[in-house]
Amino acid sequence: MNYLSCIDAAKKLGVSTRRIQQMCKQGEISNAIKDGRTWLIPDDITLKQLKPLPIGVSDFKSATTNYYYVDKTLMIRDFLDAKPMVSLFTRPRRFGKTLNMDMLRVFFEKTAENTSIYFKDKQIWRCGEYYTKHQGQYPVIFLTFKDVKCSTWSETFQKIRKIISLEFIRHEELENSTKLSSYEKEQYHLLAGESANEIDYQMSLQLLSLLLHKHYGKECIIIIDEYDTPIQQGHICDFYLKTINFMRNLFSGGLKDNPHLAFGFLTGILRVAKESIFSGMNNLKINSILDSDYSSYFGFTKNEVIDMLQYYGYENKYREICEWYDGYRFGNTEIFNPWSVINYIADKCFPKAFWQSTGSNEIIGEIISNASNEINENLYKLLCGEKITTYIDTSVIYPEVQNNPYSIYSFLLVAGYLKVASIYPQYDGNFMCDVSIPNKEIAFVYEKEILNRTNQNNISISIQQAIFSKDASKLQSLLEDFMLKSISTIDGANESFYHGMMLGLCAILSNQYQIRSNRESGLGRFDIQLIPLTKEIPGFIFEFKYTKDPHIDLESLADFALKQIEEKKYDTELLDAQVHSIVKIGIAFCGKKAVVKRS
Repeated sequence: MNYLSCIDAAKKLGVSTRRIQQMCKQGEISNAIKDGRTWLIPDDITLKQLKPLPIGVSDFKSATTNYYYVDKTLMIRDFLDAKPMVSLFTRPRRFGKTLNMDMLRVFFEKTAENTSIYFKDKQIWRCGEYYTKHQGQYPVIFLTFKDVKCSTWSETFQKIRKIISLEFIRHEELENSTKLSSYEKEQYHLLAGESANEIDYQMSLQLLSLLLHKHYGKECIIIIDEYDTPIQQGHICDFYLKTINFMRNLFSGGLKDNPHLAFGFLTGILRVAKESIFSGMNNLKINSILDSDYSSYFGFTKNEVIDMLQYYGYENKYREICEWYDGYRFGNTEIFNPWSVINYIADKCFPKAFWQSTGSNEIIGEIISNASNEINENLYKLLCGEKITTYIDTSVIYPEVQNNPYSIYSFLLVAGYLKVASIYPQYDGNFMCDVSIPNKEIAFVYEKEILNRTNQNNISISIQQAIFSKDASKLQSLLEDFMLKSISTIDGANESFYHGMMLGLCAILSNQYQIRSNRESGLGRFDIQLIPLTKEIPGFIFEFKYTKDPHIDLESLADFALKQIEEKKYDTELLDAQVHSIVKIGIAFCGKKAVVKRS
C-alpha cells in the first residue's frame, strides 16, 4: 500500500491539512500511520462527505436530516420540567427562534408520520420516558409572522389572513371530521377560504383550537413565531395601533383562558407588554435575554462552536470567530451569533458582517436621528469600545424609541446591538446594566449606520487625513465646513455637544486607535485621547474649549487648551504606553466657528 503525507492527502481531497490530521487522531481514517510528528495516509483514501451548513434552514426535519445540526432538543426537557401554560422567548433576529419553534412542532404534533425518528439520536431521547411519552401526542397550531413586512395595514392584514388560512388548510382532517357540527365545518371553510372578515380572523386561534380539541379529544399547542414583526413594521410605517389591536384580540382568544389550549409558545424580539397586548394573561412566562432559563438554546455556546470548527477543520480560527461573533450573554451563558458563525465557516472563515444584511436597521437610524447630544456621545463611546451604565427595561416598546430617549439602550440590548457586561437587579424587576458593543461585527454595523445617518463618513475620512498630516489649518477648515452644513446654532449650546461631535468624527479611526474620552491622565481629565494600536503611528490628545461670546478671541482660547494639555500632563498615559510621537491639539469652538492649534 502506498501512502501520502497529510499535505498531499489534503490537496487530493480538497480539505484542510488540519482536517486530515484531526480525522487521523479520531480514527476516522483507517490504516493511517503516525510517522514522527505527522501522519501517513493510504493513497486510495476517500472521505465521507461533510454535511453542508444550514444557511437559512429553519425546517427542523430538513436541518436534522440533511445538514450539520447543533442539538437544542434539551429545550424540550426544560420546558416539560416547568410546563408553563404560555412561554414567550425574546431574542435578537437570526438566533434560531424559528428553527426551535419548528422543533417543538415536530416533537409534539400528532401526525400520520412517525416523527420520533427525528429525535431518537438526539439528547432529548436519552432523558427518559417521562419526556418521550409526549412525542407526537398533541394537535398543533403553528404560525410564523417573520415575513410579514408590509408598508400598509391593508397589505399586512391580507398577509396575516393568508398565513392563518394556510394553517387551517394544513389541518384538512377537520374538513371531513365526524366530530364537528355542520356549523363548525362552515366556520372552518370560511377561514380556510379567506372569506371571513377581520373580526373572524381575530378569533381564528380560538376557533381552530376548539375544532382541533373536538376532533382529537386533546387540547392543542399553539406556536406563534416572530409575533412582533408586524408590530415593528406597523411602527415604522405608521399603522402601529391597528396592528396592536388585531394582535391583542388574536392572542387573547387563543392564549388567554382558552380551555382548548394545552401549551402556548411565542417568540419575538421585544416583549411588547405595555400595550396590554397580553392583557390579563397571568399564565405568560417571559424568557428574556437577561433570564437564565433556556439561555443556551438560542444561539451557539462556546463548546458548540468549538465542535463545529473541529468538524470542518478550522480549529485555528477560534480566536478570530470569538472576536467577530462572540460576546453575547443570555442569562449566565456566553453566546455566539449562530447566523454569522455558520456563514463565516461556509465562507472559508473570511470574517464579514453577515448579520447586518439579514434585516432592517431602520430602528437604529430612527434612534440616531432623534438622539440627544448626550445619547449621541454615549453611542460614540460605545463605538470606541467603552462601556456605559444604563437602566434596562425588558418590556420596552417601539414608540418609546421616540418618546423616551433613555429607552434606546433597552431596545438596542434586546435587539442584539449591545451586550450586558454587568447586571445590577432593581426592585421593579428591571435592571441597571453595564453595556457595550458585543464584537467586531456589531461595531461595523454601528460604524456604518451612525456615520451614514449623520452624514459623517466622507468628512471623517477627510478629518482622518488632516489629523495624520498634522495639518491644523486643514482640520479647522473641515470642521467649520462640517458645522456650517450639519449643525444648528441651537446644537452648539455647550461644550458637551462639540465633545460628542468630535468623538463621532474620530470613531472611524477605531480600527487604528483605542479611542478614550473624558479619562484621567496626569493631573486631570483629557477630552479625547487616541492611543495607537501599533507603534508606527502617532498618538493624539484633544482638548476642547467653548464660548458663547462671539467677541472672545478663539485663537487665544485654543492656545489655552494647548497650555492645559501641557500643564495637566495629559500625555502621561501615552508616555506610559511608550508612545513617543504625541500630537497635542487644542480646539476652540463658538457657534459654527472653530480654531485649531497643535503642538
